[in-house]
Amino acid sequence: MTSEEQDYDVALKALNATYTIASAQSGTAKGTSKITSYISNYYNYLRSNKASPSTRPSTDYVPNGALRALVIEAECSLQIAILHLLQESVLGYFKCALNLERAYRSYKCVWQEYQKMGTDYLAFMDKDTVSCLQFGIGSVHLILSLLPAKVLHAISAVGWKPDRQLGFSLLNQCIEDKRIKSSMAAIMLLVFYSTAISFAPRILSETYKKEAMDVLLRAQQSHPDSILYLFFAGMMARLGSDLPLSTQSFMYTAEFSRNEWAQVALTNACRFEIAINHMITGNWHRAANAFDDLYEQNYWSSAFCRYAQGACYEMMGERAQAVILFAEVPKLITKKFAGRLSDVDAYVLRKTSLFQKSGYQNLDFFVPALEFMCLWNLFPFMTHELLQMALKRIDHGLIAIQRCEQLEQEERMKEIATDKPLPDYFNEIASLYVTKSSILNVLGRPEETTLDLNWVLDHGDYITDDTWTAPYALWEAGVACWILGNQDKSQQIWKKAVDYNQRYDFEYRLAVRLSLVMPYEEEKEEEK
Repeated sequence: MTSEEQDYDVALKALNATYTIASAQSGTAKGTSKITSYISNYYNYLRSNKASPSTRPSTDYVPNGALRALVIEAECSLQIAILHLLQESVLGYFKCALNLERAYRSYKCVWQEYQKMGTDYLAFMDKDTVSCLQFGIGSVHLILSLLPAKVLHAISAVGWKPDRQLGFSLLNQCIEDKRIKSSMAAIMLLVFYSTAISFAPRILSETYKKEAMDVLLRAQQSHPDSILYLFFAGMMARLGSDLPLSTQSFMYTAEFSRNEWAQVALTNACRFEIAINHMITGNWHRAANAFDDLYEQNYWSSAFCRYAQGACYEMMGERAQAVILFAEVPKLITKKFAGRLSDVDAYVLRKTSLFQKSGYQNLDFFVPALEFMCLWNLFPFMTHELLQMALKRIDHGLIAIQRCEQLEQEERMKEIATDKPLPDYFNEIASLYVTKSSILNVLGRPEETTLDLNWVLDHGDYITDDTWTAPYALWEAGVACWILGNQDKSQQIWKKAVDYNQRYDFEYRLAVRLSLVMPYEEEKEEEK
């Protein structure tokens, strides 16, 4: 929730140190004598009183202490994988995959022992170790199912693939057992469900919304005072299009987090989500103030917070203030995590550079706030009236470009062998077309998107700055086919997006969307 590199480094250092300790413990335990092993297992039998020590020889199994050390070792790798996953970079995803593989190897050792023990496993393994095992293997499978196809193909060579249903089953069992990892299992499921629904609401909302609410209600019954579950209540309220309740939940979360160890992280995360809610409801002034607060707190990306604040002022018609804020963005760009730009910093730097090319004279050709909302898939949570207003803003931009092109063509007609370049507004038009198509899909008018999306795909070679538009156009084209009931065509189009071989902004954000919807279709086909 902090996205601070310092917090990332502290977490990584702690997890690696714990991994080293657990590895040493599990390695030592594997070499213990049969007498030590017997004593350890007999002690567990006396505690559990579930089975007779004569049922099976205790020396057949790895001692409980070693199994516990193995699951701790595995969870360190799992948590390190999650830290890399959150960076949303090529290197981060591959590091995530490697750590998941390392985690799975350790979990698999414990799982095999667990299966060998049969029904009397509690005579040889404590309940909290079992809870860690359920949480770990379940989480590994869910995270694997979120990885981009390119990464999945690379690790599928080792012989294991994600099993989403197994992940759901193990995490739900972990919650029901109410042991040490039950709360974390609930959070893992809530993260997965909220990610899946927000990334592909039109396709996955009906599939996961009920399960998500069931998990949240069970978690809140067990921990009624938990501010983390209150935070997820805000997320689920937004996904259910209850924006007032969502904002209220985030406000309460921030309020109740006072004097907690995670106060700053939770408060800033809530401010960000509240800012998003204000954008969805068209409260641009409040959204601008919220992003200003986040900028002062140096939350996530200072450059993005300034850019988003400027985008909100542009929507309010206060262009002078918007220009001042946009001009600050390049100075705020900082390289993080091994000296690279984050996806969001690279994006806002590219956009503000485009604005500066014309001395901010061509801002009429852009709608930065709506473009961001398209990339974040926020239109499905807006009202019909606000979406209609958004369409008018986009059409205003397209008309402004058309007028400018006509003027430039008229100027060229006045001069023979002119040196004046041809009008080049490919980036601006592509951005407006994809954003417009996203809105039309949400409004249930997918047949109106065909011409615009085809234009973007046909002119992809001329789009040099907003390179995200072509692959995201493929996404919207797939959604349009889905709405029209042609799921097979959707799969074919989304496969083209998966195979798109040029780098572009928010590439891995789109890759997660595609990972979510494509396996889902395969499962539906298997059911048929």
